[in-house]
Amino acid sequence: MAEILVLYYSRYGATAEMARQIARGVEEVPGMQAKLRTVPAVSPVCEATEPAVPDSGAPYATTADLESCAGLALGSPTRFGNMAAPMKQFIDSTSPLWLTGGLAGKPGAVFTSSSSMHGGQETTLISMMLPLLHHGMLITGLPYSETTLLHTVSGGTPYGPSHLAGVDSKLPLTEDEKLLCRALGKRIASFAQKLTDNP
Repeated sequence: MAEILVLYYSRYGATAEMARQIARGVEEVPGMQAKLRTVPAVSPVCEATEPAVPDSGAPYATTADLESCAGLALGSPTRFGNMAAPMKQFIDSTSPLWLTGGLAGKPGAVFTSSSSMHGGQETTLISMMLPLLHHGMLITGLPYSETTLLHTVSGGTPYGPSHLAGVDSKLPLTEDEKLLCRALGKRIASFAQKLTDNP
C-alpha cells in the first residue's frame, strides 16, 4: 500500500477535521492509504517545550514520513494570509530532504481554514505551495469539474479545500467543504498511484 501523508497543524480542530476528510478521500482509491501527522506548536517563550508525543490526535511528523510518502497534503490554519508558524518551522527544517530531492516528482496539495471568508485563505494556500514547488513536487489543485466549487457558499477554492470556521472558530465543516476535502484526497491519491505505476 502506498501512503499519502496528510500533514497538518490545527489549533481549534477545524484543520484536523479537514485532514481526516482528506484521508477518507485518499482511502477511496484502491491500494492507497493515508497517514495523518501533525507538527508541534511553537512559543515565543524560549523555555516552552512540547511533549515528545502529543496528548491527543495524530503523532508528530518526521522527515522520514515525508521521504517515504507517495504524495503530500499539507494543511494549516490561515494566519494573516500565511501558513501558521508551527507549519512554517517544520517546513524550514526540511532542507536535508530538499538536498536529496526526496519529494521531487511527487504530488502535493494544500488546504486551510480561517475565521472569516476573506481572511486570506487563497494566499495561505499559495504560501504553502511555494516550498512544495521548491521541493520539486507536482501541485494538485481542485478543478471546477468538482462541481461543488461552483455552488459552495462556504469554503472551497481551485487552489485547495478551505473552511470558514467563524470568528469563534467553532463552525463545523459544511457538507460542501467535506466533499471538497474528500475530492482532494481522492485526486492526490489517484495521481500518486499513476506516478507509482508509471515511474
